[in-house]
Amino acid sequence: MPRIVECVPNFSEGRNKEVIEAIAAAIVQTSGCSLLDVDPGQSTNRTVYTFVGSPEDVVDGAMNAARVAHSMIDMRLHSGEHPRMGAMDVCPFIPVQDVTMEDCVECAKEFGERLSIELGVPVYLYGAASNCEDRKSLPDVRSGEYEGLADKLRDPKWKPDYGLPEFVPNWGATCVGARKFLIAYNINMLATKEQAHRVALNIRENGRGESKEGKLKCVQAIGWYLEEANMAQVSVNITDSEVTGIHQAYEECVKDAEALNLAVVGSQIVGLVPLKAMLDTADYYMKKENLFILEEDQKLRLVINRLGLNSLGAFSPKERIVEYMIQPEKEGPLANMDVRDFILTVGSRSPSPGGGSVAALCASLGAALGSMVGFLTYGNRKFASLDSQMRSLIPPLYKGMKDLVHFIDA
Repeated sequence: MPRIVECVPNFSEGRNKEVIEAIAAAIVQTSGCSLLDVDPGQSTNRTVYTFVGSPEDVVDGAMNAARVAHSMIDMRLHSGEHPRMGAMDVCPFIPVQDVTMEDCVECAKEFGERLSIELGVPVYLYGAASNCEDRKSLPDVRSGEYEGLADKLRDPKWKPDYGLPEFVPNWGATCVGARKFLIAYNINMLATKEQAHRVALNIRENGRGESKEGKLKCVQAIGWYLEEANMAQVSVNITDSEVTGIHQAYEECVKDAEALNLAVVGSQIVGLVPLKAMLDTADYYMKKENLFILEEDQKLRLVINRLGLNSLGAFSPKERIVEYMIQPEKEGPLANMDVRDFILTVGSRSPSPGGGSVAALCASLGAALGSMVGFLTYGNRKFASLDSQMRSLIPPLYKGMKDLVHFIDA
């Protein structure tokens, strides 16, 4: 399998189409890099880019994008709802396939050093790339933002990891890190910015400080107002979806909003999201509402509906789920044959397909027949007394049917 690293640089420009497209073009034109998503925000005045490639290629892609930003973005003119300290505000590297977190740390360090040398800008490491506990958290590193950066750079405690401790007015500083997959997720509210921020303080892990911790672990959150949509958002970063799921962030916001007599009107995923996080959310609502759903596409449809993910624009799983973007599922050549060709190939002089492939096909068909009988029985009024049994019997048969297909080409 190819080694794949994801890079998600955030640039402090979300309104100028020429700049947004020029940065995207720099990534696309980098050999070995695949640009998966470009997500600009008017109110935040910020654009999130998502691209993948080998460790070496993503470092080159990030460098090419930074060069364009350096020539086209001037932080002295920037304003927006999102916290920021630089033109290329943050640039994390995330392990995706056949790479380790240590590999991504090396990407971050190589990129940070190159960025500081070539563009002459200060660079801070964060997350797994930093050896300093005070610099593990991005909000801590970015505290004071661009406006407080000149004073911050004079403090020996905040000497950059790369570059000189000198303020570069047109650029600011860049945070470069290595981390797990982060889910950027916004909950929409018909509220003021201040009310949304109250909810954010309640749910985020740090809460209101040492005196009162928040409800959800591995969650960062702030409230802001989205002028172009005429509503507020609780902007959430879920740093570990195994600890706190998307549904938990959404449901806690709903509870707090109800307590304040505020309306929640859907939500928004920024950038890409792991398939497992979506399926975990589907499992939550299926259990909560006692639903019986097996097909993956129907589970995703349920999540889109329950979270209101279409509220600010169509949510397309093929364009938003990372696994669908980087590794579309493809069956092997034997599984893709039509029935006649498969039979004739089995009966030819070729040793493949052999007994294993035929056995896998027969087993898959057997499970499929069992699944079919289950589906025809479930929900049928004549067999209503068997519904609970069918709910137990159908899932393993359906899963076996799908899993065995892969063994036809094993």
